[in-house]
Amino acid sequence: MLRGRESENVEDRRGMSGKTVALGGGGCFTFILIIAAVLLGGDPSALLQQANQQDVPAVQNNSPQQNDEAIKNVKTILAGTEDVWREIFRKNGGNYRDPKLIVFERQTPSACGRADSSTGPFYCPGDEQLYLDMAFFRELKNEFKAPGDFAQAYVIAHEVGHHIQNITGTMNKMTALQQRVSEADSNRLSVRLELQADCYAGVWGNAMNKKGQLEVGDLEEAIRAAAGVGDDMIQKRTQGYVVPESFTHGSAKDRATWFMKGYQTGDFRQCSTFAGIRGM
Repeated sequence: MLRGRESENVEDRRGMSGKTVALGGGGCFTFILIIAAVLLGGDPSALLQQANQQDVPAVQNNSPQQNDEAIKNVKTILAGTEDVWREIFRKNGGNYRDPKLIVFERQTPSACGRADSSTGPFYCPGDEQLYLDMAFFRELKNEFKAPGDFAQAYVIAHEVGHHIQNITGTMNKMTALQQRVSEADSNRLSVRLELQADCYAGVWGNAMNKKGQLEVGDLEEAIRAAAGVGDDMIQKRTQGYVVPESFTHGSAKDRATWFMKGYQTGDFRQCSTFAGIRGM
């Protein structure tokens, strides 16, 4: 388990109850929500189609689970990403804008519509927040065969990678480009986006290792998690065959490779998955 301070940017919505919340806003990118479908076989488009009039939690319940070890670990992981990326941005003349991480159970509103347990972890650029149902970590362990605290850390660091892509303008550029290309080319762009987020997660892992935070086996946990959510691995498990043309996140090999590139170099500039793409 990682050590250090706990982030103040984690909102724990577990143990909440209530009726309908009408949610406005938007700005959510479909290619980010594809994370949901790929990870758990759900249909993330529902997040866009059901942004209003959903039965979502609204009133918080003072549950003892609010202070459990799992949420403390999540807060420590997010704090680590904040410290690392604040420093990287500062050294490069910028200011890092911390995202908020929403921990929930079953369902909760977001600027991208309703988030529920079937969508898996995702980043919503509309509100610059990460959404995580803690039950996903059980899926990561049992379904994706990637147990361990650092496997969980990889998941959060990957979603933070999407936040970096959002605040640096990469997402906007890619969205504009996707509107001008075929579906197959759009999928390939999505893969590049995901692999870059994996690489950014590796850059964070490098920094944590330099701080003496990694233990024996941690790196292997992250690599196992990155590979476990590869499109080919998920397609084999869910449908029994692989369709490379439909990949939106990258193969197990590519995901592990780009994570390791970030980890080995510790240089976000090496996360050049969009190299050679005009307009990026």
